[in-house]
Amino acid sequence: MTETCGGCIYDGVPLEGVSVRTGTGGRIEITGPVLFSGYRLRPDLTRRVMAGGWLVTPDVGAVDAGRLAVRGRADEMINYGRREGGPRRGRGGTGAMPRGPGGRGDRGTGPGVGERVTAVVVPDDPAHPPALPSLRAGVMRRMPHHAAPRALILVAEVPLLASGKPDLAALRGLSQG
Repeated sequence: MTETCGGCIYDGVPLEGVSVRTGTGGRIEITGPVLFSGYRLRPDLTRRVMAGGWLVTPDVGAVDAGRLAVRGRADEMINYGRREGGPRRGRGGTGAMPRGPGGRGDRGTGPGVGERVTAVVVPDDPAHPPALPSLRAGVMRRMPHHAAPRALILVAEVPLLASGKPDLAALRGLSQG
């Protein structure tokens, strides 16, 4: 991230003079001489990302015994109803994505209680795509039951950004339909 001038943590351990912690919602916060002094001519943006000398990143994680573990991005976190976690990407382009903002809560739970986890899948064999029950069972063998998808969308390819990362807005749009 350009706000850290190229480096601040290596293999989970902060570089000399750098401190890392987590704040509200597990957001990763960094301070030290590697930080930028602010956005040029944009004090409003600087205030939005800085809190008392700490850069509040868009990433979430945990610090244990001085070592940082990144869990994902705050904008990717899925609210499972009093629990949350990040999307997983697996073999064949599988990824669990939330219902987008304004989407229905899962099984009538209502707004703010939880989001419907939707698997967006590029089938290995389009003639024999996975079925939702088998996909749910596979996820529940590796993750808590609340993380298993409740909906399935099959696609020919995952929409990507120019950077090659999955286009989360486009994926959320698929789940709205």
